[in-house]
Amino acid sequence: MTAEVLDAVEEFDVVIIGAGISGIGAATYFSRELPDKSLVVLEARDNIGGTWDLFRYPGIRSDSDLHTFGYEFKPWRHEAAIADAHLIKEYLEETVGENGLERLLRLRHRVVRSEWSSADSTWTLTVQTTNPASGETRTKTIRAGWVFAATGYYRYDEGFSPEFPGRDDFEGQIVHPQHWPEDLDYSGKKVVIIGSGATAITLVPAMASGAGAARHVTMLQRTPTYVMALPRVDRVALTLTKLLGEKRGYAVTRFKNIWTEHAVVKGLRTFPKAGRALIRRENIKRLPKGFDVDKHFNPPYDPWDQRLCLAPDGDFFDVIKEGKASVVTDAVARFSKRGIVLASGEELEADVIVTATGLNLRLFDGMPIVVDGHRVDIADALCYRGMLLSGIPNWAMAIGYTTSSWTLKVSLMCRYFIDLVRHMDARGHDTVVPVAPSGTKRRSVMDIKAGYAKRGEKLLPKQGPEKPWRMAMSYPEDAKALRGPVADEHLKFGTGRAASRRPGARRATHA
Repeated sequence: MTAEVLDAVEEFDVVIIGAGISGIGAATYFSRELPDKSLVVLEARDNIGGTWDLFRYPGIRSDSDLHTFGYEFKPWRHEAAIADAHLIKEYLEETVGENGLERLLRLRHRVVRSEWSSADSTWTLTVQTTNPASGETRTKTIRAGWVFAATGYYRYDEGFSPEFPGRDDFEGQIVHPQHWPEDLDYSGKKVVIIGSGATAITLVPAMASGAGAARHVTMLQRTPTYVMALPRVDRVALTLTKLLGEKRGYAVTRFKNIWTEHAVVKGLRTFPKAGRALIRRENIKRLPKGFDVDKHFNPPYDPWDQRLCLAPDGDFFDVIKEGKASVVTDAVARFSKRGIVLASGEELEADVIVTATGLNLRLFDGMPIVVDGHRVDIADALCYRGMLLSGIPNWAMAIGYTTSSWTLKVSLMCRYFIDLVRHMDARGHDTVVPVAPSGTKRRSVMDIKAGYAKRGEKLLPKQGPEKPWRMAMSYPEDAKALRGPVADEHLKFGTGRAASRRPGARRATHA
């Protein structure tokens, strides 16, 4: 039985929503650079870590090297540059401990509504908290001058799973990677993984090898994906650390990897035919002789129209070469008792079917955002410098890159946020809102053509054709834009009743 109780009111200068890699990074930057500001981090789940705590499927790891995916202020110390989830979670826990963030963290605090009042320049957040022992739910109110939303852009409570005909006929087990059962035993069983994205490319070698391996794993894809093998360990990084020391070696490695990745993405997009040929040659080298590369690894789109998938040390190709896994390119007609009937009429037998079919997008956990009594449709807003939203005052969001390490952009956003807050304090402002020029052309904020991006396009804000309304997906471009002048003609500053407060005057208070 769940009881709901009205709790007290608290007040802060900045509320960070989300304690994943973005929220923990933001809390570190803000607590260091804005020490006079009162700050709190609200996390809906039981643990910190976001993605790296939620997903529990076999082999879950980063798709980016940790020298760029990690924070600029905290060197990545582990040998593996492509890291498993538990290592990333440990890294985040270390960051919390080293920076004293425990005092700022509020777990099991879900923000369910946000309301802005221009009269007093304040956000009023309705927050639901849950007692883990009793299950009691309490509702509290938190007021804030700023909200920094580090919630990511996908739904935590459900992944995308198409309705396959005959699903109920299948006599085996169906699993979605976002809801992986702790007790799932697939050892010695036939597994079919539906999908060809990063999750599938990770699951295939993880389930096909090692202790408790499946009898055979088949990756069933409707459309091929570009897959590239990269070393799990960055030997150059290890050498640089040995020669220059931990901090300097990390900084140089980070610089090297940022520009290498930028050059690769730009090169593949500028010369797609050459890029396609290069990837094909590398695939042929790693696959069994006679393997039909052009059927199974020849996407109908150019490189980086969708994300390239990474196979650390070529593990994905190795299990195919060893006969432990295979790839089938076909469409699902229906599920059957024994497995999956394909459009070609062939039946794939399975004991376990994994629907690695993607994510559902949703910003800010789907909460209502109300400005002066009017609910805002996020899809109508335009992104300003990739982090503020037109028509929504004192609200910043952390959205990272899709063609590079997510965290690179978040670090730039945090630095801009700090400069913006200082700029406002120096001039006595307590409100800022981006205002887009009338008639600004709008287009999707996502720069890739992946299925999840297309499905979620109608839910996300838009971008304009040029700066500062264009959503850059290049670190060098963003570094220049976000480190430039803080204010321009697109930002409207204001002063409400809260201006009488000195900076940092918002403190926890009781109603």
